[in-house]
Amino acid sequence: MDQPFVTGRIENPLGEVPQVSSELTGVDRWGAIKARWGVGRMDFTVDPGLYALGHPDEGSPVLATANYKLSFDALRRALPGQAAWILVLDTRGINVWCAAGKGTFGTEELIGRIQSSGLERAVKHRKIILPQLSGPGVAAHQVKKLSGFQAVYGPVRARDLPAYLSAGCRATPEMRRKTFTLRERAVLIPVELVQALKPALAVMAAFFLLSGFGGAAGYWANLRDQGPWSILAILSALLAGAVLTPLLLPWVPGRAFSFKGWILGLVSVWGIILGKGYFSDQGFKPLEGLAWLLLMPAISAYLAMNFTGASTYTSLSGVKKEMRWAVPLEIALGAAGLILWIGTRFTI
Repeated sequence: MDQPFVTGRIENPLGEVPQVSSELTGVDRWGAIKARWGVGRMDFTVDPGLYALGHPDEGSPVLATANYKLSFDALRRALPGQAAWILVLDTRGINVWCAAGKGTFGTEELIGRIQSSGLERAVKHRKIILPQLSGPGVAAHQVKKLSGFQAVYGPVRARDLPAYLSAGCRATPEMRRKTFTLRERAVLIPVELVQALKPALAVMAAFFLLSGFGGAAGYWANLRDQGPWSILAILSALLAGAVLTPLLLPWVPGRAFSFKGWILGLVSVWGIILGKGYFSDQGFKPLEGLAWLLLMPAISAYLAMNFTGASTYTSLSGVKKEMRWAVPLEIALGAAGLILWIGTRFTI
């Protein structure tokens, strides 16, 4: 009841049920912006349980969602003027699709939440509408057998729910289709970029300081000449893996995300190498350039694998298969590049 988005409470056979509105406040929107950028991401949650959207009665539809607040807000915002019950599952702050793959939006949690919320006393019907993307985690026949509620799958997008409900819970083919548009891929970038930046800042500082070693010009002169280019090389790998990969995903060759990230990392580092030769007094030494060509694409390839949920052709088994060969290869290439680069600092 004390959550900031709760607007009131309603009385029913269960007692008092927290009431919410379909209108999002400035606090809701600001919280969403911060979560998109990874600020308090894992704390942006809703208490699991039953909520009343508007003034539902015993015949109102029941819709299930995750306790990630972006998922919860997307659902209620899509239903202006609609009276419904919202059953929030404890997915540990993970969105519906990812939680279904991890098992937290699953059969056991759904059955347990139906029973603990006393949902059977709130409604006369025995139907609960699940997000279509929760399908990998829920066995509908088990839900029916153990809870008495029929689990039906609603549309992919929450915004299609009004039309879906008006049509008697019948979905059109378009409602069943998951798209991966440029905008939908781009919205994933901020949180991945921020998460990657945290360790990258320490790495950039280390490379910057080590850049002063080697060469005949002295530590500080080398630092001024080499340090900024080291930072640019690392930033190029970061941007290639966490920004360019999701944006250019359909057009980069290959199916493996690690391979796509490796290609973009290779291109970006080549740009840094050519740029230093053009804008600086001297370019990278051959071994130093080789070190960057080994190390930076390995980093971008690793970061690219975070976007396996942004395509139509990945699966859990496929992701595991790719990781089995890609991660060891990335580690080997990255380690070789790092050792070679450190060696150049003390031998050139």
